[in-house]
Amino acid sequence: MSLAVITSRALDGLAAPEVQVEVHLANGLPSFTLVGLADTEVKESRERVRAALVNSGFAFPHNKRITVNLAPADLPKESGRFDLPIALGILAAAGQLDAGRLAQCEFAGELSLAGELRPVRGALALALALQRAGSSRTLVLPQSSAQEAARAGLVRVCGAQHLLDVARAMQAGDDNVPLPQAVAPPLAPACAGPDLREVRGQAAAKRALEVAAAGRHSLLMVGPPGSGKSMLAQRLPGLLPPMDDDEALASAALQGLTPSGFDAARWRQRPVRSPHHSASAVALVGGGSPPRPGEISLAHGGVLFLDELPEFPRAALEALREPLETGRITISRAAHSSLFPASFQLIAAMNPCPCGWLGAGVGGRACRCTPDQVARYQGKLSGPLLDRIDLQVEVAGVAPAALLAQAEGEPSAVVAERVARAHARQLARQGMANALLGGAELDAYCGLDEAASRFLQQAASRLGWTGRGLHRSIKVARTIADLAGARQIAAAHLAEAMQYRRALPGA
Repeated sequence: MSLAVITSRALDGLAAPEVQVEVHLANGLPSFTLVGLADTEVKESRERVRAALVNSGFAFPHNKRITVNLAPADLPKESGRFDLPIALGILAAAGQLDAGRLAQCEFAGELSLAGELRPVRGALALALALQRAGSSRTLVLPQSSAQEAARAGLVRVCGAQHLLDVARAMQAGDDNVPLPQAVAPPLAPACAGPDLREVRGQAAAKRALEVAAAGRHSLLMVGPPGSGKSMLAQRLPGLLPPMDDDEALASAALQGLTPSGFDAARWRQRPVRSPHHSASAVALVGGGSPPRPGEISLAHGGVLFLDELPEFPRAALEALREPLETGRITISRAAHSSLFPASFQLIAAMNPCPCGWLGAGVGGRACRCTPDQVARYQGKLSGPLLDRIDLQVEVAGVAPAALLAQAEGEPSAVVAERVARAHARQLARQGMANALLGGAELDAYCGLDEAASRFLQQAASRLGWTGRGLHRSIKVARTIADLAGARQIAAAHLAEAMQYRRALPGA
């Protein structure tokens, strides 16, 4: 037959909509036309496919008018993932492959000029989309991409090294050689991170870090240079509970959309992203054409650490406000928009003033900033952004004599065990971390008795909290109660939660 239809998939954010690769061979002036809103990378596949077929020993229909349509026509297509389905469509339209076998599979892969298959971005996203669609088709990918996609579990994935491997499996007859089913590589042992016991002193800051880890709360640490803010942030991943299956798959799929790809050695390890303070708003939230995930999406299910928070561009920080509330980001362009998950845990650190020594009182250092300079520096963080940060704590400097005399504190393993117990209580009670509770869940699972409610109302009125700040303090108090194993939020839990929403020094 002169018409063949091959099934593939495009990438639209984290989604992977189905694409029909229609190939038609007709008489007329020889040509090779590719239509269907194809990007430059896709249009260049004509030369790669032609050379790959010839160098693999197939007869290329040089005397035919070849038309390739990528449907639907209004969906943008990019990258070289359509090389393999286009090549197979030409062979099927020329009668060299069995169209029935091809219809049982979905294909994606970039071809070299010699016919070898090169990996593609988003292999796990393709497998998850096929799984969500409930299709029984087999996903055929380059070998390394197939190992990544095999982590989806419920989809049959086969890997191939060369175009000839796929063609032999798709030929008519009983002598075809089946493609081997891909198997995810074994997990590498998790590397131990820095231990919390190395941080001497800072009992209040370490307690805030434990509360943040237990409830997935955002945390801002304010203190002079060298007080241990970065050390504390680096030890947070060692306190977090392990990822569940859905979180691990979503995180791995997002990592697979990046040029560096997904690192199998970090499977089920929570991602930690720490962009430099020169990062733009697009680098943080994502963008480009086609839209690519930014740092907040790559930190989905993990930690986004922003050091020197006021040094980030104001526009970049303000772009974090909606994702902190919704856990997702929609990147809109004139012709298209993409939705990326962005449920991250924000950990930020900053100095209290430009020179860093406001209120330090350690080592004879004195702040040399004027009140206007302090106000401008702290004013880089807007009130709405600070209102979305659950825990705001001061990390005071420690005198050298006291630092040397301090004994080692609790190791990360001990704190992580308490965090895991508190996290398990939250999942058993409400199915999510306390920081993710909405209005209805807050009323259902964070009820206060009359005394605690009256105490909270008085404190909120005196401190001038917004409704958002009030609700976030209740969530923090619920986490503190979970760490203590308490069923009900008590006034003591609320009092501790209030200590974690103190204003910036000098404000």
